[in-house]
Amino acid sequence: MFKGLGLLLLLILSSFGVYTIISKLKTSKKSLFDLGVVIPKILIPKNLDTTTWSTIAVDQYTQNEEYWQNVSTIVGEKPSAFKITFPEIYLKEDDNARQQRITNIHQQMTNYLNKGIFEEAREEFVYLERTTRYWRVRHGLNIAIDLERYEYKPFSQALIRSTEATIESRLPTRVAIRKDAPIEIPHIMVLVNDPDHKLIEGLGERVKSNKPLYQGDLMLNSGSVQGWSVSSKDDLEYFRANLEKLAKSNTQKDGSIFLFAVGDGNHSLATAKATWEQFKKDHPGITDGNLRYALIEIVNIYDSGLTFEPIHRVLMNINSEKFVNFMKEKLDGTLETLASFEDLKNKIENSKSDLGFIYKKDGNEQFILLKTNIKELLISQLQPAIDDYLAKEETTGQIDFIHGADEIYNLGQKDGYTSVYLPAVDKESFFATISEKGPLPRKSFSMGEADEKKFYLECREIKIYLINIF
Repeated sequence: MFKGLGLLLLLILSSFGVYTIISKLKTSKKSLFDLGVVIPKILIPKNLDTTTWSTIAVDQYTQNEEYWQNVSTIVGEKPSAFKITFPEIYLKEDDNARQQRITNIHQQMTNYLNKGIFEEAREEFVYLERTTRYWRVRHGLNIAIDLERYEYKPFSQALIRSTEATIESRLPTRVAIRKDAPIEIPHIMVLVNDPDHKLIEGLGERVKSNKPLYQGDLMLNSGSVQGWSVSSKDDLEYFRANLEKLAKSNTQKDGSIFLFAVGDGNHSLATAKATWEQFKKDHPGITDGNLRYALIEIVNIYDSGLTFEPIHRVLMNINSEKFVNFMKEKLDGTLETLASFEDLKNKIENSKSDLGFIYKKDGNEQFILLKTNIKELLISQLQPAIDDYLAKEETTGQIDFIHGADEIYNLGQKDGYTSVYLPAVDKESFFATISEKGPLPRKSFSMGEADEKKFYLECREIKIYLINIF
């Protein structure tokens, strides 16, 4: 009796569900689901002001408190993604302050839902075009993916794979936010390997004749963004057909399909996975629900507006010269002193195997080039060498991961800081490298400069745990 009542309740609740995935209907949705994709119900704020609602990914400007103070000033009392996300610069706060910030995030999310901040949720993908301050145009598509088809552990053969090592210690705060959050607003960007530009760019050409869902500038001179709904049967079928083609062309020798590679937001997606796995443990017998899926943006690795930038390193509380010489020996390289940051930048931009160091010695700027003969992606050997140094040579040293050439240069001017400037990642061999050698070390690359990172905009409601009936 109780089992029957429970099933009836789930059937009633499912009428309010986030997804409509019904196997008996021979539609594009079932085929998409087989490839790890579902159509989310998207939440977009009413009367959207992109300059105050949209804020940059929380893992940016982690050493630049002034940036985040400027964001707070611009937002003021207006609704904003800033108020429902956790900028990582504040992770250094004490436990009570962090917990209060998480509580405030959950309360603000609930307020936004209850006070009608959002338009009525629509079942759709959202195609977007982001013009950055460098006049590059990036094309993306907001979809939802099935976390059952994703794995962040090394050497996975999953449909959706991590590209970088996951730092387990970075997950607890993120999990604490997601597990009780009524909505998600992610900055996850996932790559597809589409040299013919059909899946995303081709879809964009189909929908751009329609009126945009939104358009506007982004704060702090970060460019502009506009988005279009993808919801018609023909457009969804176009997407499905091209996704199936990509699945076939990205089938590996062992028969596994490497369809999606997580580009940005590795830890955010790993958090979503960890939260879903814990939910299943806490609710035996439930195999479906809102937390099983994650809202993400897919981007073509060959997108003309997508540049692969390295994520540089900055080390604090170390002896700069000792560190540089350690790296020279560890990577079997040679050192060259250069006159300026521009000289260092030019050398590294024209090399895939050299890196640079920026620090102060006796008040003077130092620009040191380390030349190596490493043939694989440099970061795969560099990060283990840095970890070894901090573990054995200077255990009080600290490391942070920095996006953008200007930011890494500025930090290298600070007393006690040593910046490590890295070359770009070769995206043409990216999928093959991940497939053959597994994930790269943590924080290996970035898609664009710091202020080109994904800005939060679309949301998805996840407060009700529902079962989807096939």
